[in-house]
Amino acid sequence: MGRLPRPTGKEMLRFLERRGFICVRITGSHHHMEKGHLRCPVPVHGNDDLKTGTLRSILRMIEMEPEEFEKLWNE
Repeated sequence: MGRLPRPTGKEMLRFLERRGFICVRITGSHHHMEKGHLRCPVPVHGNDDLKTGTLRSILRMIEMEPEEFEKLWNE
């Protein structure tokens, strides 16, 4: 596995929306995304990249392996 891509919060929202997630609410700068039983907050702080730990936490919440994310991101 190579290095994980470092998307911004806005890019991560678009990535999740393309995979069927919808934004159920926005609390401050956090967009809460949901698809069935999967839920995750995505922080959107301007054009700042997501920190690696935050990205990995989001991937755990949406039950996606880092390798799968890397492959789907590069499509």
